[in-house]
Amino acid sequence: RLSDQQKMTKSFLSQFRELYLPPAMRPLNKSLIKGDKWKDVDGAQEKRRSFLYGFCKKYNSGKKLRTHLVHVVSRIYVEDRYKILYCEVPKAGCSNWKRVLMVLSGLAASAHNISHDDVHYGKHLKKLDSYDLKGIYARLNSYTKTIFVRDPMERLVSAFRDKFEHPNSYYHPVFGKAIIKKYRQNANEEALKTGSGVKFKEFIQYLLDSHRPVGMDIHWEQVSKLCYPCLINYDFIGKFETLEEDANYFLQLVGAPAELKFPNFKDRHSSDERTNAEVVRQYLKELSKQERQLTYDFYYLDYLMFNYTSP
Repeated sequence: RLSDQQKMTKSFLSQFRELYLPPAMRPLNKSLIKGDKWKDVDGAQEKRRSFLYGFCKKYNSGKKLRTHLVHVVSRIYVEDRYKILYCEVPKAGCSNWKRVLMVLSGLAASAHNISHDDVHYGKHLKKLDSYDLKGIYARLNSYTKTIFVRDPMERLVSAFRDKFEHPNSYYHPVFGKAIIKKYRQNANEEALKTGSGVKFKEFIQYLLDSHRPVGMDIHWEQVSKLCYPCLINYDFIGKFETLEEDANYFLQLVGAPAELKFPNFKDRHSSDERTNAEVVRQYLKELSKQERQLTYDFYYLDYLMFNYTSP
């Protein structure tokens, strides 16, 4: 006999399947938007929403939910006061988004006073998987769900630069050592001991290896596997390329205080040039034509879902 908890889970998942495959596109509530200031941003938003909806309908139609629900929502942050669900995509403005959520929930007076460590290691914000099934379901159905994405190749290069070109007490010993050991011929003792100095080509060899010496990481995991955009019907799709205007429009939509603006400062390594198309081009030169193609293939779904042009 099924226990009550199992019965509840079973009925919940059957409802979840019906509701989220493919996701229904519900209209955005724009009652708090005044004037024509946001007309262009809104137009771009509606195009992104309908594009993703069309893609998911075509790609996902009739597919069964094969991933456990709790895993599907594990990257989603919850802000209960303004009823926001934000799916975290690293290297697409997530540090500043978490700062904003902390301000909205009353944990800080200003986004500018919150340190990087406080944002990422402070455990101030709740995630959706910390609620029971009923709590998850209620929030998915009634909160405004947002995701912010970035050109996949830019995001990848940005992650590499951040984690491997600067001192890092986690990524060098954990990922760096394993990468150098497997992919560098005649590696010297110092490199094997510290894991520092990983080359971009070696990093890509690791990324494309089906027998990786160390697992995946959220900083370069595909957005399709972090946020499940064809299972969860995101109401708002922001892009890193238009981060500030998208974010500030979203804050208007949810009724955030007028004085709260999305912060535009670079979270770390502020003296470094931001990763842009030209910077990406320099890194891609280090790869063979086949490696470039395979890297694109790795992020193929992300390119398609969010209508990014292939590099």
